[in-house]
Amino acid sequence: MASEPFLSGALRKKLQGYVGFANLPNQVHRKSVKKGFNFTIMVVGESGLGKSTLVNTLFNAPLYPPKEVVGLSQESPKTVGIQVLNTDIEENGVRLKLNVVDTPGFGDFINNEESWKPILETIESRFDAFLEQENRVNRSNITDTRVNACLYFIAPTGHSLKALDIEFMKRLHNKVNLIPVIAKSDTMTNEEVAAFKERILLDIAHHNIKIYHAQHYDCDDQETINETKDVMSKVPFAIVGSDKGVETSDGRVVRGRSYPWGTIEVDNEDHCDFVKLRQMLVRTHMEELREFTNDIHYENYRTEKLVGLGYQQDQTVFREIDPLAKLAEERALHEAKLVKMEQDMKHVFQQKVQEKEAKLTQSEAELYAKHKEMKDALEKQRLELEDKKRRIEQGRPLTPEKKKKGFGFANK
Repeated sequence: MASEPFLSGALRKKLQGYVGFANLPNQVHRKSVKKGFNFTIMVVGESGLGKSTLVNTLFNAPLYPPKEVVGLSQESPKTVGIQVLNTDIEENGVRLKLNVVDTPGFGDFINNEESWKPILETIESRFDAFLEQENRVNRSNITDTRVNACLYFIAPTGHSLKALDIEFMKRLHNKVNLIPVIAKSDTMTNEEVAAFKERILLDIAHHNIKIYHAQHYDCDDQETINETKDVMSKVPFAIVGSDKGVETSDGRVVRGRSYPWGTIEVDNEDHCDFVKLRQMLVRTHMEELREFTNDIHYENYRTEKLVGLGYQQDQTVFREIDPLAKLAEERALHEAKLVKMEQDMKHVFQQKVQEKEAKLTQSEAELYAKHKEMKDALEKQRLELEDKKRRIEQGRPLTPEKKKKGFGFANK
C-alpha cells in the first residue's frame, strides 16, 4: 500500500486490491429494506386549504377518507384537535409506515391567540415518549413517533403572512422541520404567486424564523447540488392538490382541476410546485428530514430537558488529550495546590503565634501580680521589724503586758 500525506488529521491509504468494505452501502440497503421505514408528517393550516387532499396527492393513495358534510346546526369544537392517521404503504418492496398528524380547528376561531399550544404540546409529548423509551432497560422495541416534517399551509391572500402565521412558526421552528406551502395557488396568477413568495420570505427573515433548508454534502455531484438548489428555490412551495383525474383539451387524463378557462395539472411543474415539494419531501430528502429531527431538534430538546432535571455533562470527556498540555495542566494544578498549602501553613502559624502571645501576656500579668503581692508582703515584714527594733532600743517589751485579773487586798 502506498501512503498519501495527512489530510484532515487522518492518514489515507490506497488499497492494492479489492477488500470488500465498499459493499457496506449495499448491506445497509438490505437491512433498511428488511426493517422498513417510519415517517411522521404534520399538516397545519386553516380549514378548507386542502391539507387532506395534498396528503392523498403526495402518496398517491386515498389515505384520508372522504369528509362528511357537517350540518350548520352542529356545534363546532372550541379547541384545536389532534388527529393521527397511521397507515402502511409499500412501493417496489420498500415498506413505509406513514403517520399523518392533522390539526383540525387551527385558525378557525375568533380568538386564535394560543391555538399553537396543543400542536407544540403534541410535538414535545412525542419527544418525551421517545426519551422515556431510550431510558428503558430493554430498548429492543422503540417506536419512533417524532414529527419529522411540518407542512404549514398559508392562505393564498396575496399580501403577506398573518400574525397567526408568524406566531405559529416562531413557536415551533426550533422543534420541527418547518416547510411553508402556499395552499390553493391556482387562485393567483404567476406574477401574484412570485410577489407573494417574496413577501413571505421577507417576513420569515425579518422575524428570524428557521425553516427547513436542504443541505449540501461533499460527496454530492454537481447534478445533485443543482437539483437541490432548484428545489429550494421554490420555497415556499405554491401547490395545488387533487387526487382526481380530469381530461385535458388534448385528451390526456391527468391529476388536476378543471376550470372554464383550462385545466390545472398537479404534476406539471409549469402549473405549480407540487412536483418539487414531493421530490424534496419523499424522493430525495425524507431520510435527511428524519436525521435532522433526531440530531438537531430532538437532541436540543433532550439536552434542555435533562439540564432542567439537574443533569450536567462533563465536557472534558470529549476533549482530545495532548500529553504536553495535560502535563502543563497537572503542573499548574500542583503549583496551585502548593500555593494553597503554603497559605494554609502561614495561616496556621500566625494563629499559633497569636495564641502563644496571648498565653505569654497572660503569664506576664500573673507574674507581675504575684511579684507585687510578694513585694507588699516583704514591705510589711520590714515595717514590723523596724517597729520591733525601736521597741527594743527604748526598753519597751516587744509585746504589751497583760493585766492580771484577781482579788486585791486593802492597805492597812
